[in-house]
Amino acid sequence: MNKGNVLLLLNGEPPKKFPKLSDYEVICATDGAYHYLNEKQIIPDFISGDFDSIENLPKKIEVIHTPNQSLTDFDKVLQILSDRGYKTVHIYGASGKEQDHFLGNLHTAIQWKDSLDLTFFDNYGSYFLAKKKNTIVNCKEKIISLIPFPKATKIKTKGFKYSLNREDLTFGKKIGTRNTVIENNAEVHFETGELFIFINDSNTKT
Repeated sequence: MNKGNVLLLLNGEPPKKFPKLSDYEVICATDGAYHYLNEKQIIPDFISGDFDSIENLPKKIEVIHTPNQSLTDFDKVLQILSDRGYKTVHIYGASGKEQDHFLGNLHTAIQWKDSLDLTFFDNYGSYFLAKKKNTIVNCKEKIISLIPFPKATKIKTKGFKYSLNREDLTFGKKIGTRNTVIENNAEVHFETGELFIFINDSNTKT
């Protein structure tokens, strides 16, 4: 039996607007992000962390103490969700604030790519670690960036203003930023490496 989607809040820039909470079977947060849910009167199913920053732990919420300092709080929550059989996780608050945390969260996404389906959302759009073949639907006129981490090879794209035809992208040499989608659906295929796809929903061109 497939379990439902999970909403996970991390302690980065909080969302200006949450999605429809009834779409999620589980709502959870790291301990550093719990205060934001509390302010919005959103009751999570569980929170996890070392709880150094919370003086009064909530009594009606499952509190999972994870003091292991060799792992990030993000890693720990993903392990809990994986152990409980969840696969699809929508993550808010992974970017913004300290950018080393953001890069670390991308690193964590790569570590979990074979076990979990992770999609990140922020106040500008969404991003995810690409599979070898990707179809992005209903995205005409949106801005999409392809960011290798650190390299992706033989990339082919369809539906973009500027196409790639079996080209390599390497961080520090060539990346694919701010490309406009000109068809209703876009496709991104590649052969080896790691590639993040960023979808900008604001339609702000720079």
